[in-house]
Order: sequence, then structure tokens, then C-alpha cells
Amino acid sequence: MKMKRIGLYAVVLLLILFLFMYPLDAYISKPGGAYDLAPIVEVEGGDKDDVGIFNLMTISIGKATPATYVASKFSDRMKMLPINKVRKEGENDKEYNIRQKKLMSDSQFNAITVAFSKAGIPVDITYDGVFVVSVLKGGASDGKLETGDKIRYVDGIQLKEAGQFASSITGKGEGDKVKVTVERDKKLLDVEITLREIPESQGRIGLGVEFQEDRLLATDPKVKIHTADIGGPSAGLMFTLEIMNQLLDEDLTKGYNIAGTGEMLADGTVGRIGGADFKIMAADREGVEIFFAPNDYLPEEVRAKNPGIMTNYEEAVKTAEKIGTKMKIVPVTTIDDALDYLKDLEPK
Repeated sequence: MKMKRIGLYAVVLLLILFLFMYPLDAYISKPGGAYDLAPIVEVEGGDKDDVGIFNLMTISIGKATPATYVASKFSDRMKMLPINKVRKEGENDKEYNIRQKKLMSDSQFNAITVAFSKAGIPVDITYDGVFVVSVLKGGASDGKLETGDKIRYVDGIQLKEAGQFASSITGKGEGDKVKVTVERDKKLLDVEITLREIPESQGRIGLGVEFQEDRLLATDPKVKIHTADIGGPSAGLMFTLEIMNQLLDEDLTKGYNIAGTGEMLADGTVGRIGGADFKIMAADREGVEIFFAPNDYLPEEVRAKNPGIMTNYEEAVKTAEKIGTKMKIVPVTTIDDALDYLKDLEPK
């Protein structure tokens, strides 16, 4: 009898472990948190006497388990995401994390440049090689280059200008060899690559990588943004507002607890992001009074092909109404929309 009981306990334990630990080929997203940006964004000598708060909003994403998968079917605060909605095809954990960090880095770059431009302060931008965003499976660089590599030289010639990398490959044919020098883990490595057809490119020859030209940004005063393990581009709008709040003597918050989301593009446009609904839930839970939501444009053909699709602002308003929050949802298409709203806002 005792052995049967032990066997039963073991079966129950294994079942619990399976339900809560076994990873499924999907993800679960949930509301994250609100983070006061004043200690995260540091403008050298900047104004820190403001009464209100600008918040960075997050969502939580983790691998689905049988238990969380079932729970997501009965909860408005959990959502199951197919793997292709989170990762690119063939992307592993390391590559995903690198891409998210790069998106965060780019959002910070744009936030700083836009904020300084609005404050009338010049910045210095210099070219900084080529960042490997991804390596195409079956392409010439498969197994030779890695996501996150920084290409510094091509055939011994240092990359110093925009467009130089693409022009150094243009004109070469299938079977030609190219030596690239990459920075990986703070070390320089020489890699010889034989050019071949780029997968699914209809005959184009190349290295078979997705790349992005990198830039270095120098500002006076200096800006540091401490984001730890937070990734993605969605904090760009709020970074921009916090940087401006420290650059300027006035308190842009007018004493309010303000949050928002949206990618900051180089021209000041606020880009669409994912998880607007969960960020509204998290903001309401944290006592946020005003929330900026991207009012992105969706062409009619996109709406026709995707029934039920909403702009971030529409999704935010729908969620706010559903949870009964008193939080004010403000649509923004550009940084100027947010600044104009704050300018007209009565101090608290």
C-alpha cells in the first residue's frame, strides 16, 4: 500500500511538472510593469526637479506551458502567441535576444536625436560599420557570420561611409571570394566567404545576410540610458519625452503620472508596437493618469485583409473601456502631438 502511495505521488508530481514546466512551441504574453524613467535616463547636468513622472511600459513574454496555455483561454490578461509572431523563422534564443537589444539601441538613438533636435541642440553622428541583423539559412554566410557581428572591413578596406558596404559587394559574381573582418565578442575575426545566390532572391548574388548600417552618436550634454534586460523599440516615445524633460528647465509632466508606448522613428513619427492592450492594463494598475498611444494609420486594404485589426490607439481605448479605467488615453502620431498635448495641459 505504501509503495502504491509513493507511486501515485510520483505520478502526480510528474504531471504537475509537465503542466507547469514543459515548454510548448508558443509564447504567453501578459501585462508587465511601469518604470519611472527619471532614474533610467541620465542627462548629464539635466533637470531632475520635476514633480510628475514619465513611465516606460513593458509586457511580459515567456515560453508557454500546458498550464499557461489553458489559462490563456480563460483570461483576458494572458494571450497565447504563435512562435512566428515573436521570432523570425529559424531564429534561436540568442539571436532573438540580440535583435531585441538592437531594436532597443536603435530606439534610444532616435529618441536622443529627436529630443535634442526639438530642444535645439546639435548632435554629432558618425558611421560605425555594418551590424549583421540575421544570417540567411543556406546563404553564403551561413555558419560563418553570426547575428550581432559588426562588419568592420571588406577585403581589407575599412568601412567608413554609408553605402560603402553594399557597393563593395555589388559587381561581384557567384563563386567570388570576399574577406570580411568582423567584430565579435570585442575581438576582430577574418572570415572568407564565397558568394552564392541569396536564398529566395530570384538569382541575386551576395553574402546572404540582413544588415543595418550602424552609427555612433555624440551629444553635449551626454546621455546614458540604463535599460538592463529590457528589449524592443516600444519605449522610444517615452525616452524622447524624458530626455527633453531633463534637457529643459520646465516640467513637461505638469505633475502628472504619465505613461505611453510607441517606437520613435528618425523623423519624429511614433511607430506602431505590440501589446498596447496589456500596457493599458499595467498602466491602470500602477496608477497612471495619462497614456500616450500611437495613432498609426491602417490603409483600408490592410483592414480588409485583417478583419478586426485596430490601431494601437483604438486597441488602447477599447481596453480602457473594458477595464473601466479613468486614465486619459491620448492619440499621438508624432512627437509633436505629445508635446502639444502637454503644452496645453493644466498643471496638476
